Amino acid sequence: MTYCVGMMLDKGLVLMSDTRTNSGVDNISVFSKMHHWSVPGERIISVMTAGNLATTQAVISLLEERTKAPEDREPSILKAPTMFQVASIIGGLLTETIRDRQESSHHMSGGPKFTASVILAGQIAGMEPRLFLIYPEGNFIEASEDTPFFQIGETKYGRPIIIRAYNRQMSFEDASKLLMVSMDSTLAANLSVGMPLDLMVLERDKFEPLHERRIHASDPFFQAISTGWSEALRTAFHSLPGYDLTEKS
Repeated sequence: MTYCVGMMLDKGLVLMSDTRTNSGVDNISVFSKMHHWSVPGERIISVMTAGNLATTQAVISLLEERTKAPEDREPSILKAPTMFQVASIIGGLLTETIRDRQESSHHMSGGPKFTASVILAGQIAGMEPRLFLIYPEGNFIEASEDTPFFQIGETKYGRPIIIRAYNRQMSFEDASKLLMVSMDSTLAANLSVGMPLDLMVLERDKFEPLHERRIHASDPFFQAISTGWSEALRTAFHSLPGYDLTEKS
């Protein structure tokens, strides 16, 4: 399973993903689900993926190959004039990859399910930072004032804290802390999401990561966040009014 979050701020974009792809007593695999490409001073593009590993790795590999191919061949995300067209390229590639793998395995009974989704974040010079959620069918939606963040994978456990604490004017530091709390809540509830975590901060008009970090389970700051959040929840719970079982309706 997977949990990835992309968040829009006035200052830019903050992204976080886990790295676990398989879970079991003796079968845990770690792969990066966050990737980025940049042209200094001109654009930065980052994607996070969820879904069938073979599908997502194929999409990332094809995107990488296209960035190195001659301009007259397949369209490259490093040449697209807008982030909307970048989303269109990735959406088309995603649905083609899923279709090709389904067709090649249609004769297999009980074979793997080839599906995936993508969070796309980035900025092209002269334009606003943008955030998209791309579905397996290739269509996509864009973040807005009403929907300022996207999640893919195991979304339900970490969503409430983001909804309650998010503020578009918040600092990168607070946004990173918020995503760590959201991720910690998911880790506590679902063993298929696991450490380490990848964090990336993209500042408006910088076109390269402002901050990029892999957070391991032994990380002192993340441990402090996890412990502090658990203690804060217990304190808040015990501060609530007590329920009286003798009171009649």
